[in-house]
Parts: sequence; structure tokens; C-alpha cells
Amino acid sequence: MAPLMKPARSSRRALLMASLASLTLPAWAQDARPIKIIVPFAPGGGNDVFARQMARSLGEMRKQGIIVENKPGAGGNLGTEQVVRSPADGTTLLLGHSGTISINPALYKQARFDPRKDLVPVAMFASSALVLVVPASSNVKTVAELVALARSRPGELNYASSGSGTGGHLTGELFEEKSGVKISHVPYKGTNPALTDLVGAQVQMMFSVIPPALALVKSGRLRALAVTSSKRLPSLPDVPTLAESGVPGLAGFESTLTYGILAPRGTPEALVREMSEQMLKVAATADFQSRLGVEGAVPLLGGSADYAALIRKESTKWAEVVKISGATVE
Repeated sequence: MAPLMKPARSSRRALLMASLASLTLPAWAQDARPIKIIVPFAPGGGNDVFARQMARSLGEMRKQGIIVENKPGAGGNLGTEQVVRSPADGTTLLLGHSGTISINPALYKQARFDPRKDLVPVAMFASSALVLVVPASSNVKTVAELVALARSRPGELNYASSGSGTGGHLTGELFEEKSGVKISHVPYKGTNPALTDLVGAQVQMMFSVIPPALALVKSGRLRALAVTSSKRLPSLPDVPTLAESGVPGLAGFESTLTYGILAPRGTPEALVREMSEQMLKVAATADFQSRLGVEGAVPLLGGSADYAALIRKESTKWAEVVKISGATVE
């Protein structure tokens, strides 16, 4: 009967060895709970699209459930604070972009956290520019003509934005500073009403996010003068950059928003490194990058250190623009 007992001993030994091995793994490596990516804005925009695409592909790679939760409010601060206050165990992540990470710290005086200190960058994967548009009925055909008109009528031209402190607003402030013109800011409660008034020539110009403006440009209701990226965009290949305008002061002009994933400060370095590598593999796929193009974005891949360095650079830049503009949110 002795030979019949050996498989049982082997089975018990294997179970014991497996149990001992599991004790040597860090807690996060044994965690089967789903990961949650917080999007600090309402569903439907580029932030939401990028987060859901990343969640789907990353979940397949990790063989782990990943869900997306939208938590809009306070310019992205509500959702960001939720992540800041979450356990640093890798189960709660943030879909971050320059507005919430690099602009808001200078803009919101009563913020109860600092994303640069309270979050750790995991990976960045995209960059999105704005497009400078004017009504189709405008006589202005180039950036140089726009600047010349603004100089001849200081303070009389208006530019629309989707709200005070947004990327469109601060890009307008940066444009004023670099070109040496004076234009007046008209904030709206969202992109669509701003574009509606621009089409009707109630305002003279706007630095708009690309998808909604692109449709109006293609339909002939708006004219695109320039994009704010350092290079021309695949979605608008015939539209020059502001740096190509030939206007003194605009050489080197760039205003873009960076998208990436961040985790609560204190998340284990090994987990951050592992997830960073996986996210960059996802972001490098043709499927993921095709979604970026639909939203007017281009790939910008970088790991934790790369993302941290860019956040520092963008924070310094936008803090200065906020200071010059005098924009603030209590």
C-alpha cells in the first residue's frame, strides 16, 4: 500500500511549497481586486476615451479587471483628490493631463493637495494641441494678418474659451505675451457654446480643442489659422504651426496638453515600474494610437521619470502664464 501514499505526500508538499512561495510575494502581486482608473471629467471627452481604451487593453494584458470611473468637478480637482486620498496599493489610478496636474496647482488657491507631491507618475502616452480658428466670414487668412489686426485695434478683438483657467484661455494669454498684442478674453461655459458664437462672428477667434473645431473647419464654417503644437498634426496637415507663422515672438511657440496615468504617492516602485512597462506596450499599439488620432492627439510615450520631468517643466511654464494673466479660482 506504501506506493499509494506517495502521490498524497507529493500533493501536500506541492501545496506547502506554493503557500510558502506566495508568502514571499508582495501584497500587490497577490491582489486580485479590480483596478479603478479615475477620470476627473464627465464621460465623452478625450480623457474618457483614452482611459477606457487603456483600461480595456491593459486589463487584457494583466488578466485583471480594470474599470473606469468618472468623477467630474472643480476643474478636475475632485477626481484627482479622490486618487490622492486612496490607498497606495495600485488599485486606484488617475487619468491625468496638464490641466489637472500642471495648471490647477497655480490656478486653484484653495486646493487641499499638490498633485506633484501627492501623486507619482506611472506613464505618459499622448499629447494634444489646440487649433486657432476664426469665423469663415473673417477677412483674416493668416496668423500674421491676425496679429497685425490686433495691433491696430488693441483690446478690441475678443477670443473665446470654454472657461477661465482652461487650456484655451491660458493659451490665449500665452499668445498675447509672445506676440505682443492685446486681446480680450470671453469665457463660456463649455466648448460648444463658444464655438457657436465664433461661427456667428460674435467673437473673433478661439484656441479650441481639435475634434469639435475640426468638424466646423471641414464644413467651411470656421477657418483654421494654426495649431499650437511644435509640429503639424496628421488631422490638419495643411495647417501650419504658430511657430511657422513668421511672427516675431512666436518662434518656438508650443501649447499642448499631456495625458498619462498617475498613482497615489507611496505606491510600490516595483508595481509602478511593472505597470509603466505594460501601459507603454499598450500605448505603442496601432489600435491605441488610432484612437488618439480620432481625438486630435498624437503619441507621446514616456515612463515614470520622463513623465515626472515633463510635469515639472509644464508646471513652471503654466504657473508663469497664470501669474501674468491674473487668473485664479477660489
